[in-house]
Amino acid sequence: MIDAEALEKIRKVVESNVGQKVRLKANRGRKKSYIKEGIICDTYVNLFTVRVDIDSKSVQTLSYTYSDVLTSNVELIVCSNNQKICVG
Repeated sequence: MIDAEALEKIRKVVESNVGQKVRLKANRGRKKSYIKEGIICDTYVNLFTVRVDIDSKSVQTLSYTYSDVLTSNVELIVCSNNQKICVG
C-alpha cells in the first residue's frame, strides 16, 4: 500500500525544485531504462513534468507520478547539489 504521507513529502520536494536541472533514470521494465537530463517544469496534484532537450531544435516534455519516485521506477538527482530526491 502506498503511503499518502510519503507521496506528499515527495511532492513538496519536487515542487521546491521546480526550475532546477535534474538527472533522471527511468526504469521501463525488462532491463530497459534510460538516463536523461532536463528541467522540472511543473508540478500537479498527481504528477510532475520534466522538459528534456533532445537536440538543439526539439524539446520533449516527460511526465511522471510521485509514486514512480516512491517505488524507485524513477530516480531524480538535482544537478546543482547532486542530491537524490527520495523519502527517508
